[in-house]
Amino acid sequence: MGRNNIKENVEQQVAAFIRLHNLLHSEGKYIVALSGGADSVALLMIMRSLGYDVEAAHCNFHLRGEESERDEAFCCSLCAKEGIALHRIHFDTREYAELHKVSIEMAARDLRYGYFEQLRRDIAADGILVAHHQDDNVETILLNIVRGTGLNGLTGISSRNGNILRPLLCLSRKDILEYLAAIGYEYVTDSSNLVADVKRNKIRLNVLPLLRDINPSINNNLDIMAHWLSEAKLVVDASMAEAKAKAISVDGDTVTIDIAAVEAFPSPECLLWDIMSAYGFNSAQTQQVAIQLHQGCGRTWQSASHELLIDRTTIIITPLEAMPLKEMKIPEQGIYVCSGNMKLRVETVDIDNNYAISRSPQKVCLDASKVKFPLIVRPVMIGDRFNPFGMKGTKLVSDFLTDRKMPLSLKRRQMVVADATGCILWVIGQRPDGRYCISPSALSALEITQLS
Repeated sequence: MGRNNIKENVEQQVAAFIRLHNLLHSEGKYIVALSGGADSVALLMIMRSLGYDVEAAHCNFHLRGEESERDEAFCCSLCAKEGIALHRIHFDTREYAELHKVSIEMAARDLRYGYFEQLRRDIAADGILVAHHQDDNVETILLNIVRGTGLNGLTGISSRNGNILRPLLCLSRKDILEYLAAIGYEYVTDSSNLVADVKRNKIRLNVLPLLRDINPSINNNLDIMAHWLSEAKLVVDASMAEAKAKAISVDGDTVTIDIAAVEAFPSPECLLWDIMSAYGFNSAQTQQVAIQLHQGCGRTWQSASHELLIDRTTIIITPLEAMPLKEMKIPEQGIYVCSGNMKLRVETVDIDNNYAISRSPQKVCLDASKVKFPLIVRPVMIGDRFNPFGMKGTKLVSDFLTDRKMPLSLKRRQMVVADATGCILWVIGQRPDGRYCISPSALSALEITQLS
């Protein structure tokens, strides 16, 4: 195939891929991430040839000494020759990695994409074009398999991720090199990509050549697999969204999952994973939860940010509390901010013929003569008992809350008000102790109101 034919064939493939995935629009402005390597140079030239309005952006991470300076100089020369605006930035990548406790690779990624997004906003660009191609996609799929993955990891690299666009996923590395040879453009080579010192390089330099020896069509076959798995994922995602809508209810920061609805799904474990992973739980925890759905309530699991609890017929996910609930003394009337940012107002009111006892669960009216200060606001403790208003005899607070079908996660956060004798006056927001409620002979009422 002649050079012109190679050029036209490659550009037509990319144009068709852009149309198929609706990646770009003809009137838009786009930033091309330009490293100086073959892939990014080809991307810049193809976009330019297809008539898109592009500007280039180069990041110097100062990781490869003279090579880093060489790459930047090459990008400057190329863009000056082509009359393409070039934006440049320098990073102290090692210092960033040390400061943020991440790998050099992750530091460079964070810095690069953070800069690209800021630049996109500054110049009002419509997207950021990066030069990932078919070989990168294959490497990513294999790398995900080695690390352990599910359906998402097997679908490979997406053509669009927010403002990040990848128009070259339809091309192989071989296509790109042939294109650059056809148009007579040079590029620079990152020597670090030639050393099998990281997992991706080991896959690129050692594993893929062996797989190609077994099957020369491995790239194309894995690309086709990723395509159909991506299509299957659309079906799975739609089914999952419908199932989650039936199974999940949200009240503030608390997520409640109906176990019966989970078990009605064809793959309960798959549905659980889709829900739980959003809150930082891993696949091993998902398997444990799936196995123990009916092995008694009270089992808990924690991720870095949330706690999951099996509670009878539901699963409850709540954020981990940054601070434990603490006891607080209330020596006199006033407004107090207690543990957990709960605000209480305590005041004494004379009782006359117009006095009305509040029926709000956020307010309790007690016989002031029966209460001894200081009041104590504290979490429920093991063995706490009180005489629930309207009931005969005393009852464990924990049993009372269980009877009200309160989830264990909320029971742990339940607060009570006790007086100086240690007797519980009010299970806040739930029920007062009947022995301290206002009697016909009471002359003044102690009103405690939960303000927030």
